[in-house]
Amino acid sequence: MRLRQRIARGYWRLSRWTVVSEPIARDGAGILIAAPHTAYWDFVHMLAISAEAGISVKYLAKKAFFRPPLGWFMRALGGIPVDRSSPQGLVEDLVARVRSGERFYLVISPEGTRSAGTYWKSGFYRIALETGLPITLGYVDRTTMTAGLGPTFTPSGDVGADMDVIRAFYADKAGHVPARRTQPRLREEDNS
Repeated sequence: MRLRQRIARGYWRLSRWTVVSEPIARDGAGILIAAPHTAYWDFVHMLAISAEAGISVKYLAKKAFFRPPLGWFMRALGGIPVDRSSPQGLVEDLVARVRSGERFYLVISPEGTRSAGTYWKSGFYRIALETGLPITLGYVDRTTMTAGLGPTFTPSGDVGADMDVIRAFYADKAGHVPARRTQPRLREEDNS
């Protein structure tokens, strides 16, 4: 067992939370949704969930988190800095990494913020469609004090049907601060 996995298992033993996960391929690749994203603790939980599962992850975080003194640590944990004022090309860069043969689970919080909003960001969906990667539904649920990995599915390209699968899974998941939760919905659903 790797050190990262041991630390994660120790974290879960000491916390009040219980990990409830479906199996996931350790040597696989995919998009791992981290939702609801309502507090910084969601990030800590998702790193501990992935470490406990023994999977290699990369994650997106705003560029400000990668400045000294913590920048090296964020990158060591798999962080990819995102310039929110100029995100153009991010999806294309990630697709190119996957197509070049990199194997990792990309953790994305599609809510994009810890505050309540109207829509999820669609980058996770576009990356999954363009690369053929499956989507795994990761979660944190304060009402049951559980966190983990839910089902994995390959998106069909029918955005409404795929989002219905996602909405059904997250319907009873509250996050750390339930009032900040954003209902899973993409702007593309309203524009079609």
